[in-house]
Amino acid sequence: MKRVLVREELCIGCGLCRVYCEAHHAGNDDPLKALKKRVAPPAGGIRVEQNGIRCLSIRCRHCAHAACIDACLTGAMYRDEDSGLVLVDSEKCIGCGTCMLVCPFGAIRKDEATTKVVKCEGCLDVDVPRCVSACPNGALVAVDETRVPAGSGAR
Repeated sequence: MKRVLVREELCIGCGLCRVYCEAHHAGNDDPLKALKKRVAPPAGGIRVEQNGIRCLSIRCRHCAHAACIDACLTGAMYRDEDSGLVLVDSEKCIGCGTCMLVCPFGAIRKDEATTKVVKCEGCLDVDVPRCVSACPNGALVAVDETRVPAGSGAR
C-alpha cells in the first residue's frame, strides 16, 4: 500500500497539497479549471493545520481498525482489498457524517457541492499521489508501506 509520510519539520503550510487534492476531487487535476465553475468551496482529502510557525498536512491514515468503516450506515466506507486503503463509494454515501464523527484524526470532510464525504484515497490512479508531487518543500513523501521504518511517524 502506498502511504504518505509527513515530514513536519519541512511543511511550510503553503496548502498546495490541499489545492491539488481538492482539484482532483472536483473532477480535474488542473486546479484553475477544476475550481473555476464551483459554487461551493471544494473539499478534498487533506486539511492543513497551522499553529504559529508549525504546520501539518492532515489526511486519512487508512487505519488498520478503521472506525469510519464500522460507523458507516450504508457501507459506503470500505477497505479496498487490492490496495488496503480505506475508500468511499460515493454512490452509496448519503452524507450523514457518522464517519466524520468517529474519525480520530478529523480526516474526513463533506463536500458542500455534493453533500458526500471525501477523504484521502491514495491517488490510486497515479504512481505518485498528487499532494506529494505538488509539495514544493518535500514535506510529503510517498513510500510503500512495507518500507515504512518503525517509529517514522507515518501520517
